[in-house]
Amino acid sequence: MFGTDGVRAPVGMEPMTPQTIMRLAHACGQLLSRQHTGLNPRPAVAVGTDTRGSATMFEAALQAGFSAAGVDTVMCGELPTPGVAYLTRLRGYQAGVVVSASHNPCEDNGVKFFSATGDKLPDGMEAEIERTMDQPMVCLPSSRLGRVSLLPEASVLYIQFCRQALPAGLHLQGMKIVIDAAHGACHRIAPEVFRQLGAEVIAVGASPDGQNINDNVGATSPKHLSEAVLAHQADVGVALDGDGDRLVMVDSEGRIYAGDELLYVLAVDAQTNDGLQGGVVGTVMSNQGLEQALLRRGLGFARSAVGDRHVLELLKQRGWRLGGEGSGHLIGLDWHSTGDGVMSALRVVAAMKRSQRSLSQLCSDLRMNAQCLVNVPVTRGTGMADNTWMPHFQLRAEKLLGDDGRVLLRASGTEPVVRVLVECRTALRAQRMASRFAKEVSQLLTAPAAQDAVTA
Repeated sequence: MFGTDGVRAPVGMEPMTPQTIMRLAHACGQLLSRQHTGLNPRPAVAVGTDTRGSATMFEAALQAGFSAAGVDTVMCGELPTPGVAYLTRLRGYQAGVVVSASHNPCEDNGVKFFSATGDKLPDGMEAEIERTMDQPMVCLPSSRLGRVSLLPEASVLYIQFCRQALPAGLHLQGMKIVIDAAHGACHRIAPEVFRQLGAEVIAVGASPDGQNINDNVGATSPKHLSEAVLAHQADVGVALDGDGDRLVMVDSEGRIYAGDELLYVLAVDAQTNDGLQGGVVGTVMSNQGLEQALLRRGLGFARSAVGDRHVLELLKQRGWRLGGEGSGHLIGLDWHSTGDGVMSALRVVAAMKRSQRSLSQLCSDLRMNAQCLVNVPVTRGTGMADNTWMPHFQLRAEKLLGDDGRVLLRASGTEPVVRVLVECRTALRAQRMASRFAKEVSQLLTAPAAQDAVTA
């Protein structure tokens, strides 16, 4: 049930039905109740959502499931994923829950869980929740049911926290910044944070209607931000995704900077001004150009599996402080326990201010290889489970590429696709090879007989 980042599916399809989400909350609540040792009679969880029209239905399902298991729910309303993580830790709740499908379209929804420390749940606990769901759902007596309360100051608390990401002595006065909130959970919060720090803010993608989240706006469609930055002659642009944990930025010339480039900017700034030691964590999909640039600066580089939770796990194993993904999930343990788009954007702007350099200048030593990523659709529940053909296919693809680059195949943990990533020295070759490999993958997934022949 659990994927790379919680539970996610089209609304009305398993597991994103109100019945299943109620059972999911009940199973999680049972585990929390068994582990609870606090002074309060019942454990409590914080619940926040993005702006999808289906959010309130799943909020109600979560309330019912947790209450039946004897767990209190504290409703935070619309709040970015990192905001729920922060409030969970701040208020001492036993868990945090976010109703969001992140960067996915509005037709999808999902549920993410955080531990009491603001971290994503470990694989072992997710597995235990799934096992508990197999048991009959039993409602506690009325006197032992969990209670529901509101936290109306949730957004204010999170805004105050975000402001702390800007280093002391810096301000944003004199800067014109375009913020694209993807019609998502940051549509009020992100502009307010930057305004309070002195910036002139132009907000786009800030008019959610329940159906337009991530719809050609935000971090997954940065061209929208690029056009807005040029139209308003802004200094910089900030694009977030629907739940506020991804970041893509645009400079004054309209050039787009994705996660790997922003991670490099953060690493150089931290090394120069904050004494960053050790190294930086990326993923198997991180650009080789990033790795080589960091090594030239004397910083180590380690690759985790895809997913910010895996980046965080490797950061903790290495004792390092900074990591991220090319998609824009950036984790700086000096300012938060999880990926935070707003805070990461503030740190990038701080790097610009402290160095008195533009994004283009800050990335001048970064020579990125061309990457082409193709998502090959697959039918949900088929073709994904048996991926034994992938290593054989990848080995053959790498032989075709030779020394010119690399290829990576992986089944997505958040969408019904197989991702085909090709990295080469030139964009044309990367595009050609990615298209070729994607076509072959599609044929394999739809023709079992052909698959057997190729992988034999």
